Amino acid sequence: MKKLLAALLLLTAALTAGVWLFPAQILRAEFARQRLLAGAEVHEKTVQGERWHYLEAGQGPLIVLVHGYTGSKENWLPVMRQLARDHRVIAVDLPGWGESTPQTGADYGPSAQAERLSAFLQSESEPAALLVGHSMGGMISGLMTATHPQQVERIVFMSSAGVRFTENEFARRVLKGENPFAVYEVDSFRAFLHEFVFADAPYVPTPMLGAIVSQRKARREFEQRVFTQIRLGPEAFLLQQRLPEIGQTAGLLWCDGDRIIDPSAAAVFASGLKRSETRILKGCGHMPMMEQPDAVAVFLLARF
Repeated sequence: MKKLLAALLLLTAALTAGVWLFPAQILRAEFARQRLLAGAEVHEKTVQGERWHYLEAGQGPLIVLVHGYTGSKENWLPVMRQLARDHRVIAVDLPGWGESTPQTGADYGPSAQAERLSAFLQSESEPAALLVGHSMGGMISGLMTATHPQQVERIVFMSSAGVRFTENEFARRVLKGENPFAVYEVDSFRAFLHEFVFADAPYVPTPMLGAIVSQRKARREFEQRVFTQIRLGPEAFLLQQRLPEIGQTAGLLWCDGDRIIDPSAAAVFASGLKRSETRILKGCGHMPMMEQPDAVAVFLLARF
């Protein structure tokens, strides 16, 4: 018993030391663990000069998952395991985000990204049986669907940007010219996650948060440029204008505690779309696929 306890203490000490000494490597190892659980593999390919990195799992009708602002394909890992049981699931790093490095001088605004997403889907062997866009990804997915309806059979807008909603604290700060996402220190980043992103923020060790912040610092200028386009630019509410062009039945999925895209946005989407179904989850924030993956999977699979 004493030997077992000593071994456990030694292992704990080694893991703790690893988190502090090699935080970026530990973060990659955690994503690898989640990929293993989801049965997902990393792939990459070049489409019209842009290098895409994406996760893929399962077989069956194609589900494509599109992350939001400052997000990545890994945001979808908690829900991919369930979706991939009977479907082929792809979670992308949009060009410029995650491991898909931006090109100098290129436009990564909503319409330009919508055309890139269309090109990516064209490179696949089948249309998307279900396209799911979160936050900025919903904005991009909606614009793509309005322009290229033949590529999408069904669509879900999850905590989606692109429409005017009831003004909240986040919106007030944006209207003052701030970018609330522009947090590049560990303490302020942790505070942002608690204040805006999650209803119940997961624990992330300080060194691993530092690794995430370092990655974001490297793209600080890119992040600000894209934020200006999606929040304050002429395309900020283009999707709201184009919602009537979307003929597919749409799913609208929000959390009641979303402090970034207020849940009132769901009603705006519903009023502009021809056909839609709304679900408001209780007890979560802006990242429903991470906070309530089971409920999200049930809603998405019900679209079939």
